[in-house]
Amino acid sequence: MPTATMTSKGQITVPQSVRAALGLHAGTKVDFVQVADGYKVVALQAGTTSLKGRFAGRASKPVSIEQMDEAIAAETAARHGRVKRKS
Repeated sequence: MPTATMTSKGQITVPQSVRAALGLHAGTKVDFVQVADGYKVVALQAGTTSLKGRFAGRASKPVSIEQMDEAIAAETAARHGRVKRKS
């Protein structure tokens, strides 16, 4: 199993076999997705098809459009110091 050692600055060199398996190259961005027993490293690719499954397991149940709108409004109000008034 490939291993890597972290430097004092928090950097690691990803072993060549792992880079090849994940399709990583200079400039590739990666995401660290928390899973039950640790983290999964996911290479980020351009395009929407690369997002499939990226957020799997992060939400316990589906969220409605109305709930999304409410959350966006609440966060916007919080960032701008405004209080949301109910109609």
